[in-house]
Amino acid sequence: MPSEFDIQYAVENTQVIHEPDRRIDTFGSTQFEFQLVTEPMDHVNTTRIRIGQITAEKPLILRPNPDAMADFDFEGFGPQGEAFGDFLRENLPKLAILKYGFRFKVGDMQEEVLHEPMDQVCDKLLEAIRISGNPMRAIIKGVDDTWEISLLKFTVEMIEKSQKINMFDFKRRGLLG
Repeated sequence: MPSEFDIQYAVENTQVIHEPDRRIDTFGSTQFEFQLVTEPMDHVNTTRIRIGQITAEKPLILRPNPDAMADFDFEGFGPQGEAFGDFLRENLPKLAILKYGFRFKVGDMQEEVLHEPMDQVCDKLLEAIRISGNPMRAIIKGVDDTWEISLLKFTVEMIEKSQKINMFDFKRRGLLG
């Protein structure tokens, strides 16, 4: 189990050096390919590449329970607090958040160790993407011991970049107010 320090270190030292051209689809699942590049500790000029796929499930609309708002107590706030409580009760059905789910199958992942510096390997991978034009591939520079956290950081960044588009699509179809 990684420590809080390990997690923080992985988050701070993970960099998406090539992100997919596409975002998470609003009405279907999206499959991203990744190449996660790391440097094994205590091995000079050695680079590990983990190659795999991660699937983003279609986002789900979650709405708060309107009955839960009846439990809020705005006592002591005066008329503004009371008015805010009324506003929340009236508008709560309109409020919504999106839930994103991801699936990653470790069994489908391949691993390769190269005896080259990490920057050279990254340059070669970037050139291969320029040639292939694969719109669903990501190249992620991460931390070897906590590589899964590096992969999770990528998923969080994809959510952040997809959320506005997904909300727009839901609103355009009348699924959100």
